Amino acid sequence: MPRNTLDMSRDRGRGERDDAGVSTTRKTFAILETLADADGVTITELTRRTEFTKSTVYRHLTTLVDLGYVVERDGAYDVGFRFLEISEQARTRRRGYTAAKRSVFELGKETDERAVFIVEEEYEGVYVHRYGSLSDTMIGKRRPLHSLASGKVILSEWDDDTVADFVATAGLDAITDNTITDPDALAAELERIRDRGYAVNNEEHMDGLRSVAVPVYTPDDDLLGALSVFGPTSRFTDEYVHDALPNRLRDKAGEIRVTLAYG
Repeated sequence: MPRNTLDMSRDRGRGERDDAGVSTTRKTFAILETLADADGVTITELTRRTEFTKSTVYRHLTTLVDLGYVVERDGAYDVGFRFLEISEQARTRRRGYTAAKRSVFELGKETDERAVFIVEEEYEGVYVHRYGSLSDTMIGKRRPLHSLASGKVILSEWDDDTVADFVATAGLDAITDNTITDPDALAAELERIRDRGYAVNNEEHMDGLRSVAVPVYTPDDDLLGALSVFGPTSRFTDEYVHDALPNRLRDKAGEIRVTLAYG
């Protein structure tokens, strides 16, 4: 299950260990995650969704409103714009993240397809920049690495022990019928990616969509993230996926590296 979804059973399990239910901090973020998944939520609805008492929900909301992280209108609560400042700091904390923004925009314009830049955090792929509208690629969304072309590119940069730890920790859940769920099949796929220098997603994350991704490196040869372009299978033919797109993506990844080296 993605980490940005609410897992109350997990919360309750941890609560059993500390005899006091979930911690204050975990309750706060459970409420925030619930607000983020809706458009204006009342205290009554928050109480039902989180299974916290109304007094607990009210107390946390009051603090969040006072701090500017939640806003209240006509009895309904929403996540406030205060989070934009924090999220933008996360998105620009490395100079390369900012450099990738232009490349994503240019890729989208040049190909007339959706383009994204993804980084890895805690064994998940996180969308940092995107071109084109699709709710599944919303900035900050976290997705399973093994189901994305960009995620597989990142996995291919890791040694066998790290990949094994990823499989044991994150698992290889089936997102579609085409998702790689066998560790041996994943290992073979990562070896192919290392050999050719790019990854292909064949409807492994969403039915009807294919994508191509390449790694993005810093001037010191550290992995920064992955650039990817995706679109419908009708346009993403084998020739397009294995010929034109990889070279175009490599060019953009190289431009990011040069920008970081020389400004």
